[in-house]
Amino acid sequence: MSLNLVNYDQKAKEAVKAFWGNRAAALQKQVESGKADQGQRGAATAGKNMDGFLALIIDVVHANGLQDAEIHVKKSALTLPGYYRATKLWDLIITFRGRLVAGIELKSQVGPSFGNNFNNRTEEAIGTASDFWVAYREGAFGEIPPPFTGWIILVEDCADSNSPVRTEEPHYSVFPEFKGSSYLKRYDLLCQKLMLEKQYTAASLIASERNAVNTGEYSSLTDMTSLHNFIASLAGHISIVAQQIK
Repeated sequence: MSLNLVNYDQKAKEAVKAFWGNRAAALQKQVESGKADQGQRGAATAGKNMDGFLALIIDVVHANGLQDAEIHVKKSALTLPGYYRATKLWDLIITFRGRLVAGIELKSQVGPSFGNNFNNRTEEAIGTASDFWVAYREGAFGEIPPPFTGWIILVEDCADSNSPVRTEEPHYSVFPEFKGSSYLKRYDLLCQKLMLEKQYTAASLIASERNAVNTGEYSSLTDMTSLHNFIASLAGHISIVAQQIK
């Protein structure tokens, strides 16, 4: 079974350029409107920053046998039932003939503040996955093979995200892999552990400097959490579903 990775690296570079370009445009708009103090949050919540990666994922789905899949990107169609809560809004949902094929989250974080945002992203990722799989077990999506669940985060590669982070240990020691680790490393560990614990089928950390707006350059910290691994895993899942429904 040959997988089509749709020249993902070049498309990812275009997505990275669009990410930084859209953020810069949103920040400029905030400045011009006199809301410069809200600029970082405004740029982060503009809603279009990760669209290039959405397009890449759609290409992977179409190229690996599900040309007629229903790919949901509008907010009105992105809700799935939960177990601990009634519903959860995802960033991308893929269905085919009523069968849930995949649910994917696409997140980002840039400086200067990484601490609280990292904790929030971590809690959100774990909560979403935990809620989803219990809902799946309880039959919320019907009797189907396990869907693909994906989590991608693009993090600014800068001095603040690469600097060692102090750990507070007033009662017990933290796990050794966290000691002296940067926020980029912690995101990489998060992605690894989300997969090891089968919370997500694939999780990827994309590190990129702000000046990549001109080049689209990005990197991975480990092969396990690379975009290549994510795309290959997704392509494999889509190909299997395509074979199952023939």
